[in-house]
Amino acid sequence: MEPFLLQPACKDYLWGGTNLKTLYGKKSELVPLAETWECSVHPDGPSYIVSGAYAGSTLEHFLNLFPQAMGEHGQAHGSFPVLIKLIDADKDLSIQVHPDDAYARKYEGQLGKTEMWYVLRAQPGATLVYGFAHDVTPHLVREAIRQDTLMRHLQTVPVHEGDVFLIEPGTIHAIGGGVLLAEVQESSNVTYRVYDYGRRDKQGNLRQLHVDKALSVMNFHAAPAVRQQQRIIQYTPGMARELMARCRYFQVERLRTVNSCEIARTKETFYVLMVLNGSGSLLSARQTLPVRMGDTVFVPADTGSMTLEGNTEILMIRI
Repeated sequence: MEPFLLQPACKDYLWGGTNLKTLYGKKSELVPLAETWECSVHPDGPSYIVSGAYAGSTLEHFLNLFPQAMGEHGQAHGSFPVLIKLIDADKDLSIQVHPDDAYARKYEGQLGKTEMWYVLRAQPGATLVYGFAHDVTPHLVREAIRQDTLMRHLQTVPVHEGDVFLIEPGTIHAIGGGVLLAEVQESSNVTYRVYDYGRRDKQGNLRQLHVDKALSVMNFHAAPAVRQQQRIIQYTPGMARELMARCRYFQVERLRTVNSCEIARTKETFYVLMVLNGSGSLLSARQTLPVRMGDTVFVPADTGSMTLEGNTEILMIRI
């Protein structure tokens, strides 16, 4: 099976901006454009295939026809396990928390959410929220929400281009304004909004909070200080390969390619390639697929190798 391009689902949440259009060429009439769900089988935002024999089909339809395209690890999950996004936060996102799989399956009928953020751009002074600054109690959190003092209990972290954050279920968190990032997560859309600065939706209504559910899944202990880990770079002909994050649900690497390099495929897992910079061509057994900044490519599990020609920066996701 040959690699193919994906077309994302687009979301116009009120905190979004314009960078996904101006920098990554995303085509959407939505204003603002907050998120693009680059690789998704979630019913709230499915991705579509836009190249090859199955152009016009959803990714979910293709995987139902060819479950082996997920690879042995993917099939072991029972369904496609990840959802991959680009997120443009022009304004602060709500303070929120996600449940783990057990809670989400019981009360929401879907997976929980472990997620990873890779910061693509950050304005000077940009920050995010990662956990509590000190131990708290459910009563303290509830009262802080009611009294509009929650922010004083949260750990605020400076954000820079290239930073990586792994957000475990139960960790209170939020992306701050001025941050553009790629997100890799479990295939879930369960978010419990804890605090939203009193903002209103397009109809003028206060945005819904989910305080009771949030308190049921929240980690009330102080979060560890956030430090960027030193990353090991592996060099092979034409490519520098850097492990960004690994957990039980996904593995994320950054590839920097020059001229031409080989990417080995495996029957164990699919790949998703997000082209963050540059352009080139992906050569496989029976096709040449041009790729450029902003493209997302699904590579079915296989045993044949591919050649990537061109100078690119790519985020490669697999399981």
